[in-house]
This record gives sequence, structure tokens and C-alpha cells, in this order.
Amino acid sequence: MPYRSLSSFYFFYFASLGALIPYWALYLESLGFTPRQIGELMAILMATKIIAPNVWGWIADHTGQGMRIVRLGSLFAAVAFATIFAAQGYWWVALVMLLFSFFWNAVLPQFEAVTLAHLGSEQQRYSLIRLWGSVGFIVVVVGLGPLLDRFGVELLPWVMLGLLLAISAVAWQVPEGKVEAPGTRHRPLLEILARPQVLALLLCCFLMQASHGPYYTFYTLYLEQYGYSRGTIGQLWGLGVLAEVGIFLVMHRLVPRIGLYNLLLASLLLAALRWLLIGLGAGSLYLLLFSQLLHAASFGVFHASAIALVHRCFTGRHQGKGQALYSSVSFGAGGAVGSLYSGYMWEHLGPSSGFLVAASIALFGALLLWVFLNHNRTAGRSDGFKS
Repeated sequence: MPYRSLSSFYFFYFASLGALIPYWALYLESLGFTPRQIGELMAILMATKIIAPNVWGWIADHTGQGMRIVRLGSLFAAVAFATIFAAQGYWWVALVMLLFSFFWNAVLPQFEAVTLAHLGSEQQRYSLIRLWGSVGFIVVVVGLGPLLDRFGVELLPWVMLGLLLAISAVAWQVPEGKVEAPGTRHRPLLEILARPQVLALLLCCFLMQASHGPYYTFYTLYLEQYGYSRGTIGQLWGLGVLAEVGIFLVMHRLVPRIGLYNLLLASLLLAALRWLLIGLGAGSLYLLLFSQLLHAASFGVFHASAIALVHRCFTGRHQGKGQALYSSVSFGAGGAVGSLYSGYMWEHLGPSSGFLVAASIALFGALLLWVFLNHNRTAGRSDGFKS
């Protein structure tokens, strides 16, 4: 198994995320955009995940060449992003973000499928590879904050371009994963999507990511209003992902004891608590520190559980489409809705209002999942719910 190249790809991909998600709103603000416009522009990054992963996932599953999709997507993403240096005005920036994210968002779902294909029967080791993505995020988010304080936010596009080029370079070192023979019979896609546990999973993924909207879009700007420096804010982002790394190291022990769907339920409840603490207690550094530790649940536990469940639900040559659908429903549709409502609420009801709505969304997701699990246990159905 190409452990080093797989881990390196995750490192640089999530390093680019560590530059983009916490700090891109600062760059957009420096261009003179309003909170509403920032929310709309950030929503573009998420909205392209609704379409792009499914288009490229369909191609990858029908050609059996997922890594070729990853290589081309990462290269085109870097080329598209380079045009940001010539961007002037809202619509030009929107076009650049649309083109860049269309290719960038096509990359990760296919790489997830390739990674799981390389792991084969050792899929419990996924979190040990994926944690290097978290390390990359931490390195950039913690290191970049002080640099932006010193040299200005104009440095950010250059950092992003360098990371995108690194992603493209590493992608060429990863071989294709093992795929089933073209004639292998498998369950039709619509039949998979009609299964209750699949519908429940996708709905919860949507709600969880929608609840993350204020955090991913405005957390940095929100804390700046409370007087925190960009260096401190970067450290808070890094702490959250450090907690994520910690949970990835023990997920292989938690899954057999607790079960994947039960882990999803716990992560939704803890996410609701996290957003409530940020919305009401941002003036307290101690509450912020605790809320960032909850990132282990709201992202780490949830993502590792969801990835495993998607891989089990979408078998055979549907694996690429399954990971693409997970990405488009959660990070795409959920993320876009989250960015939009957080921008509008910031502008009309104040900065903290978005986090209070986020807490309600996560709590609603937990309630739906609890009802769903309880119904299936009462009915005596256990397929897909114990592991």
C-alpha cells in the first residue's frame, strides 16, 4: 500500500483547506465585500460540491480510473485559481471561485475511494492515513495566522497557489486502486438510495454540514470582533484539528464498541453544544478552548463514521459515486446552505445569531437520527446499524 503518497496527498489537500476556510473571508473582506457577499462567495465553494463530485464520480466509476480524475482535477484547480490575481470586482471573483472549486471539489471524493480501495480489508486503518490531512491543516492554520498579521492578507492567494501545485505534484505519485472487473454484478444505485439507513445517513450529513456554516465562513471574523489576534485565532483553529487527530487515532477502537450510527448521534449532540458555546460564550477564551476540543466530535467522529458507512452502503463500482454523493449532499448542499444563512443572519440579526441557528440544526439532526434508530430497533432491524 502506498502509505507515504496517500498520506502526503491528504497533508497538502487539507493544508490548502487550512488556508482557505479560516482566512479566505478575511481576504474577501480586504477586497471590500460585505458579509452578505462574503457568505454568497463562500457558498460557491460549497455549491460546486453538489455537482462536480457526482460528474467526476460517474466518470471514475465507469472508467475505473479514479486517480486520473484526481490528477487532472488538481492540475486544473491550480490553473483556475491562478487567475485570482487578475480578479477585479464581485462577479470576476465569483467566476474564479466557481471554476477553481469545480475542479478542486472533484478531487477529494475520488481520492477517498482510491484510498479505501488500497486499504482493502484493512479499512480500519483509514483514520491513520487521514490524520495526516489534519496535521497539514494544523501546520498551515497555526503558521499562517501570524504571517498574515505581519505581512497582510495579500499573502494568502500565493500560499494557496503553492499548496494547490503541491497537491497536483503528489497526485502523480499515487497509483490507481484495485477496482472490480467491469462485468461484476452489483445492486442498482437507485435501490441503494432507497434503503432507509442510506437516506437517514445522507440527511444527517446534510444537517451536520449546514450547522458548520457560520463556523467555516465567519469564525475568524467573528473572533476578531471580540479582539482576538489572527495568531490566536489560528491557534484556536489548530486546536480543533489537533483534537480531530486525537480522535482519528482511537476511532478503530470506538467503532466496535459503540457502533457507527451511535457515534453519528453523539457527534450531532456535541456539535449542538459546540455552536451554543461559541454563540453565547465567545468572550471567554476558556469556553472557546473547550468548544474547539469538541471539533473531535463534530468533524472527526462524524466524518470517519460517515465515510465508513458510505463505503459499506455503496459497494462495488458504486464506491466512487457513493463518496461523491456524500460530498455533494454534506459539504456541497449542506455547506452552501450553511454559508448562505450565516451571511444573511450576520447582516440582519448580528454575528452570534448564526451559531445559535447552527446549534438548532445539529440538535434537529440528532433528534431525527434518534427517532430513526429507535424505530429500527423496535422493529427488530439491525442491518447496517451495529457497525
